[in-house]
Amino acid sequence: MNIGIDDTVLAVTHRTTYRYSTPVEIAQHLATIRPLHCPWQQVISHTERIEPVPSYVHSRVDAFGNDVLYFSLDAPHERLSMTSETTVRLTPRWSTLDADATPPWEEVAQRLRYSAGAPFFVESEFCYASPNISLEHELREYAQASFDAGTPLVTGAIDLMHRIHADFEYRPSSTSFDTPASRAFELRHGVCQDFSQVMIGCLRALGLPARYVSGYLRNDPPPGHARLIGADASHAWVSVHCPQSGWIDLDPTNDVLADLDHVTLATGRDYSDVSLLRGMILGGGAHHVDVAVNVLTL
Repeated sequence: MNIGIDDTVLAVTHRTTYRYSTPVEIAQHLATIRPLHCPWQQVISHTERIEPVPSYVHSRVDAFGNDVLYFSLDAPHERLSMTSETTVRLTPRWSTLDADATPPWEEVAQRLRYSAGAPFFVESEFCYASPNISLEHELREYAQASFDAGTPLVTGAIDLMHRIHADFEYRPSSTSFDTPASRAFELRHGVCQDFSQVMIGCLRALGLPARYVSGYLRNDPPPGHARLIGADASHAWVSVHCPQSGWIDLDPTNDVLADLDHVTLATGRDYSDVSLLRGMILGGGAHHVDVAVNVLTL
């Protein structure tokens, strides 16, 4: 393994345990726990363990390029544990990024606007509403303050990130997994999922392509650097597409560009596309969830 002088190698351990008040008779799940291979992220190793052992396991790549695991449990169980261990190498991404040299935001929005007979660009899929994100007038109004006429796309997106970070309060347990972006915008508080979905809604309301990124944050920042918010659980941030630069990742919860502290797990339109575990169960009653995440430098 060759490691560049500026590269970072991180080891990720993620354990999720569900405890049910009554036995689950049958369960079918899909899990998004396998990290992406990206130009800036090399997956050196990855293992996963599910207990009890599933009766059926299958994986496939979904429409967004994520490696999704499908599994079934056909024996009664009162506990489900899912553990993944991953080692990744991260390469710095933004040393050559000049935000002010990116194209005007209106030019990007116009390029992706639907027109009969016009070329199709795959990133245009991320310009529209999705299950958790509707294109509200209030979101467009809020975003417009960062996007004056002729503002370079990435300059405007970074300013929007600064404003959301300043105007919204990080408040754990104040929202739920299905809280829509419009509700989080009204509340002006939430968790990383809410910060990200609000920012995505703002960008899409202007006709700009933005997607949801799930992943992890490093637990042991370098000396002199503050520990990032959300480092003890799975995390989420935003990716906005720039024609010349590709996808630019922005973390409004921490007001930074996602880089050597951020491990990319999956991408989608919003949280509903990339939730860690979803599916159907028969039985189970009430349940309790424990999550433990460690991301350490090797």
